[in-house]
Amino acid sequence: MALPPPDPQFVLRGTSAAVHTLHFSCGGPEPDIPLLFSGSENGFVHVWNLRTRRVDTALDGHGRKSVCCVKTMGGKDRLLSQGRDQRICLWDLAEGRTSVTDSLCTEHVGFCRCSLLQVAQGRWLMAMAARSLEEVQILELPSKTSVCTLKPEVGAKLGMPMCLKLWQPSCGSQPVLLAGYEDGSVVLWNVSMGKALSRLSCHQEPVMSLDFDSEKAKGISGSSEKVLSIWSLNEQQNLQVYKTHELINAGISDITIRPDKKILATAGWDHRIRIFGWKKLKPLAVLDYHTAAAHCVSFSDHSSPRDRLLAAGSRDQRISVWAIYAQT
Repeated sequence: MALPPPDPQFVLRGTSAAVHTLHFSCGGPEPDIPLLFSGSENGFVHVWNLRTRRVDTALDGHGRKSVCCVKTMGGKDRLLSQGRDQRICLWDLAEGRTSVTDSLCTEHVGFCRCSLLQVAQGRWLMAMAARSLEEVQILELPSKTSVCTLKPEVGAKLGMPMCLKLWQPSCGSQPVLLAGYEDGSVVLWNVSMGKALSRLSCHQEPVMSLDFDSEKAKGISGSSEKVLSIWSLNEQQNLQVYKTHELINAGISDITIRPDKKILATAGWDHRIRIFGWKKLKPLAVLDYHTAAAHCVSFSDHSSPRDRLLAAGSRDQRISVWAIYAQT
């Protein structure tokens, strides 16, 4: 008989608003304090100290408009946040500072989170939904230089980009972008050439979230439907459907594969977090704690596997933190 699912290791309360995005920074050597960054509907980014389980700092840079993405840039002292105020802010958090050092306007009204990829020491590529409905813009940071704009072919009817994932097939190779669109398609783009390499129809509804395992050349996406779509990328750079997995309840807000590529987590509109084995998509656990839709899931980047955590944020204004399958 299956073991009953565990309770959360702990719960973080105090955002006073729905939680839309989470990002851990736990990989530093001792005595570095492990942190969790959360972005809320009220425009705040909260910096949680995971030792005290309290907020160390609250950052207010988005004019009380929802924060949809937070990412660290090469360490916990540099942070990027993206809000529904059409602004992306770069923060300096070193030595107790809480200042916005730079910002840029996205001019995009949708929910699409930007994607970051470190390409050299102190240099990043950032993909973000552009002002024009179907386009994705690639910028270099911190210079904010435009690299290219990815425009679908005339008549492609992809709709708005909904989710983005920049990655590099191998060290030194050309970066590529996976983008999920409103029409249910996933498109692979060559960033340096600015052209689409492959398009796959994965869902009947908009792609809400996707993640990709570059080692296995295999990805997964979810939408408002009852289906997870698993797809692969062959050596000719063509996307192919690998398999689909039927869910009990419709609606996936977020999907993330753990860094060790053993398990993945989904955040569901049915309030639940589901854990699957990544190899065969075997259902492993259903974490039933939240009382409203789960918006985001994130795995920690602890260097020791036994310390690994999973965090989930919800419309119920709480963040549940779990120690689950840490040893697998």
